[in-house]
Amino acid sequence: MQLSYVVLAAVASLAVAQTRSSKRGLVFVPNPNSPQDNKIWVQSGSDLTWYYNYGSTPSPAFDDVSQDEFEFVPMLWGAINDTSFLDSVQGQMDSGRHITHVLGFNEPDTQYYGGSNIQPSEAADVWVKNIAPLADRGVKLGLPACTGGWGGIPWLQQFLGNCSELISTGDDKKNCTYDFVAIHWYGNFEGLASHMGSYAAAFPNVTQWITEYNFNDQDLATTQAFYNTSSEYFDRMDSVGRYSLFGSFRSGDSNVGPNAVMLNNDGDLTDIGSWYLGITGTGVEPQSGSRRGYAPMVGAIIFSMVLGAFLTI
Repeated sequence: MQLSYVVLAAVASLAVAQTRSSKRGLVFVPNPNSPQDNKIWVQSGSDLTWYYNYGSTPSPAFDDVSQDEFEFVPMLWGAINDTSFLDSVQGQMDSGRHITHVLGFNEPDTQYYGGSNIQPSEAADVWVKNIAPLADRGVKLGLPACTGGWGGIPWLQQFLGNCSELISTGDDKKNCTYDFVAIHWYGNFEGLASHMGSYAAAFPNVTQWITEYNFNDQDLATTQAFYNTSSEYFDRMDSVGRYSLFGSFRSGDSNVGPNAVMLNNDGDLTDIGSWYLGITGTGVEPQSGSRRGYAPMVGAIIFSMVLGAFLTI
């Protein structure tokens, strides 16, 4: 049974290795100890067309790459008590940056693992002040990206109800508008497909962005098979507008398991990393290379990035 699974994974790998897709983007979680890794994602021949970094402003690592080549998508990570996100995005647009989409709050339905932990009513107030006005400038709005847990969709439904109440007056009932839903998932492919189906039922005829996903803490064959199956699925689904695999870091820095990564411990592209960029597989084992002697940093990196984004807005 195990042997047949490995063979199946290998066959799937060969089939996916050469595919390219304009839907693929980067969840940018840089490690300050290996800044040389940053340019891997924009190397010649890379398939990646867009990225986000959990903040409102572009990453300096990509200052020499145009917005048309590598589109930056701002995110309002958590609750704020002013209009600094709106001001930041509009300021960038006024300066010539062609911003076409924005992302809402990051996992507002949890306080764990980078979740922004916001009540729907508070999030609605922040949305009306900072995100909704961008629609008037032609920017497409992404609903907050909840976790893959059971409470995500109810949180969004409550959020939309609160949002509509804020913009309605008397008999003039209005609904808050959005253009796409953002989905997070960590688990097997069957669960991912089911989760996407639940979103399709709750938000029918709405484009889906899978902005964080992976099958965490699995052996290499299982991880690769998941990547191949899910990317093929996303690419042929018209309902999926974009997707971004959470794994753009070294194996020793990973909080989703040592195999679910795009780089080994020396910063070399793994098979998954290379396939994701639309390049032939490398045969590099994720856990190979010189593992550094410190604990996984991804969660801390995200926190520092978000904090830095707020401090620089």
